Amino acid sequence: MTQMDTAETGQGSASDTREPGTRAGSPAAGTAGTWHAGIRRAIRIGSRPGPWKRGLVLAAPALLLGLFLLLHAKIPNGIGGLGSLVETFLPWFGLFIPVLLAGALWRRSSSAVVALLVPVVVWLNLFGGLLSDKSHPGSDLMVASHNVGADNPDPAGTAHDLAASGADVLALEEITDRAKTTYEKELAKAYPHHTVQGTVGLWSKLPLSDTRPVDIKQDVGPRADTKSAEDKMPYNRALRTTVTTDHGPLAVYVAHLGSVRVNPREGFSTGHRDRNAQALGEAIAAEKNERVVLLGDLNGTMDDRAFAGIASQLHSVQEAAGDGFGFTWPAKFPVARIDQILVRGVKPESSWLLPPTDSDHLPVAAGIIW
Repeated sequence: MTQMDTAETGQGSASDTREPGTRAGSPAAGTAGTWHAGIRRAIRIGSRPGPWKRGLVLAAPALLLGLFLLLHAKIPNGIGGLGSLVETFLPWFGLFIPVLLAGALWRRSSSAVVALLVPVVVWLNLFGGLLSDKSHPGSDLMVASHNVGADNPDPAGTAHDLAASGADVLALEEITDRAKTTYEKELAKAYPHHTVQGTVGLWSKLPLSDTRPVDIKQDVGPRADTKSAEDKMPYNRALRTTVTTDHGPLAVYVAHLGSVRVNPREGFSTGHRDRNAQALGEAIAAEKNERVVLLGDLNGTMDDRAFAGIASQLHSVQEAAGDGFGFTWPAKFPVARIDQILVRGVKPESSWLLPPTDSDHLPVAAGIIW
C-alpha cells in the first residue's frame, strides 16, 4: 500500500504542471499553439515595409541622377573643368538608369521605380531625339569632314577612301607637312579645287573663292616639351572660303580647335580650346553670307557649354538629320562626337559616319539642300 501511495503521489505532482483544464495531446492545447503562432506571424507581416517603404535608399540616387542631368549646366567649370568634362560624356550617365531599375525590381520597390521616372524623362528630353532615324534620301550637296591624324601611317589610303565617299566638299584637319603633298596628289583627280591653310584644308568639286585663314587665337608656337605630333604642328588651324554652287555662294569654315587634356594638377584642361571656340564664334557672327557650313574637329561635343556661342548660330546636322549619337572618337571605341558638321541657312537632309580610316577619328558626312 505504501508503494502504491508513493506512485500515485508522483503522478499527481506531474499532472500539476499542466495548464488547468487541459491535458497533453488535447484539442485545446493544439488550438492554443496555433493561436500563438498566428499572432507571431501577423506581427512579422505587419512589421515588414510595404512596396512604398522598401528601396528608399535606391530612390534617393535616382532622384539625384535626375537632378544631375537636369542641372548639368550649373556644375561649376572652375574646379578642374568639371562642368565641361561632365557635358562631354553626358549621354553615358543614362547607363545608371537600368542599373537602378534592376535594383528597384529586385527590391520590389514602388518608390524607387517611380523615382526613376525623373532621370528617364530628363534623359529622353535631352537625347531622345537622337534615337530615331531622321534622315531623308537625296541632297543638293554632300559635305564631309575628317581629322586624318598626324600619325596616320597611310595618308594615301585615307585619301582614296575619302574620295570614294563621293563628297562634293571635303574638309581635312591635322594635315602634316609630310602628308600634305600626298593628300594633294591623291585627291587632285576627284577634286580640282582645293586650299590648305596650315593644318586644315578643303577639297571641292566646285570652284572656291575668297579663301583666307581665320584667326582663332591660337597660342603662340607649339610647346617644346610636348610629345604629341599634333602639338608640334604649325598653329594655323582654321580657314574660310566660298564654294560656288548652282544655288548661290556657300560660306564654308574648316576648323581644328585646340586639344583638351586631363591631368591630376589641372583636371580637364580646356582653356586653349575654349579660346578657339570663342574666336571662331565671333568670326561666324561676322559672316555676311546667310548660308554657312562649319566642318571640323572641335575637340568637344555640342553639349559642352564652351560652344554656346557657336551653337546659338549654327545647328548640328546630327541632331537634325542623323541616326543615333554619331560618336566619332576614339575610332576603335567611339564615346563622344567631337567631329562636327554645323549649318546655317541650308537644311540638312541626312548625316552619317563614313567607314574608318587609319586615323583615330571617324569621318563624318552630311547631305544638305537649299
